[in-house]
Amino acid sequence: MNNKVVLAYSGGLDTTVIIPWLKENYDCEVIAVCVDVGQGKEIDGLEERALSTGASKLYIENITDAFVDDYVIPCVKANAVYEGKYLLGTSMARPGIAKALVDIALKEGANAICHGATGKGNDQVRFELTIKALAPHLDIIAPWRIWDIKSREDAIAYLEARNIPVPMKKKESYSRDRNLWHLSHEGLELEDPSIEPVYDNLLQMSVTPEKAPDKPTYIDLEFDQGNPTKLNGVSMKASDIIAALNEIGGANGIGIIDICENRVVGMKSRGVYETPGGAILYYAHNELEYLCLDKQTLAYKSQLAIKFAELVYSGEWFTPLREALSAFVDETQKTVTGSVKLKLYKGNIIPAGASSPYSLYDEDIASFTTGDLYDHKDAEGFINLFGLPLKVRAMMKERSGLK
Repeated sequence: MNNKVVLAYSGGLDTTVIIPWLKENYDCEVIAVCVDVGQGKEIDGLEERALSTGASKLYIENITDAFVDDYVIPCVKANAVYEGKYLLGTSMARPGIAKALVDIALKEGANAICHGATGKGNDQVRFELTIKALAPHLDIIAPWRIWDIKSREDAIAYLEARNIPVPMKKKESYSRDRNLWHLSHEGLELEDPSIEPVYDNLLQMSVTPEKAPDKPTYIDLEFDQGNPTKLNGVSMKASDIIAALNEIGGANGIGIIDICENRVVGMKSRGVYETPGGAILYYAHNELEYLCLDKQTLAYKSQLAIKFAELVYSGEWFTPLREALSAFVDETQKTVTGSVKLKLYKGNIIPAGASSPYSLYDEDIASFTTGDLYDHKDAEGFINLFGLPLKVRAMMKERSGLK
């Protein structure tokens, strides 16, 4: 093996252990890479931590805008929601992170990429499928599948035995993943689905609906071909819109999800997700599609959304099918342009009006007042033909004596 390994580095307990473990077991140079997808202050102090534990260098790659534009917005356009609840916050980030790891591995001439995902989780699949799709010649090292460390306590003992500072307090046991789009929580009481989450200990982006203001907040979002472009009349790039919606939505108790989901590896896992801005953006986009897409396209697209979400969740971003589905989605978005007004109140998102130059709503047709484009008498022939199969079947049952 080439003695140069690129490590997906977060500065947390697992990746802190992995640096000395790699050097001891592979006699290699470790290049740590932290990919910034909007995790905020979690990046502070990482370089000193990485170098002090044995890494030769640390890259901090900010791909926040690319994360939003290349992964988040395509999922919003597709209305991709996993198992009806999960807005794919971790799932959408992984292909972008893995791509950045591959780019640096190629730049550095490394021949292996190492990640700290566990053998039970989804991320091992997401990272490794992306690496295989983009750089199949690179080796992959997954310590959790091969080392003797079995628990968080083992990892802490490993560091203490080598006089390496532990990057966490022992009592902190929630497992979290943060990016611009969301914050996930797993562990502790969440491992028992019968127990209500202790939200006062969990929430960091949001308040509970009970603690939200007693008066509603109104917002206005504008889209151009499915892309969010303005918030309350102010032009912004998509990442800034999401950041602003996180503040607004979090203050109103929006986007708190408790789900027992099916992992890629087959087991069920319970987690709580905070996605305040994402929940608002999905809702607004849906409202505009109701106005601008015809019946058949809207119905077919809703079926496609399920498959799209499954592909993203399973780490199959860089696949022909995902690319083909995105091409279909982009075609549907050509008329998804307009503005949506929403009312936010104690965890609820309530539509408050939508408009579009491509609206398929025609007041002359829809109004109870008869217009030139709709003749009530036409409905009789339509119903006769539409109901013909029912009539024929009923006649057959009468002839044959079937009940």
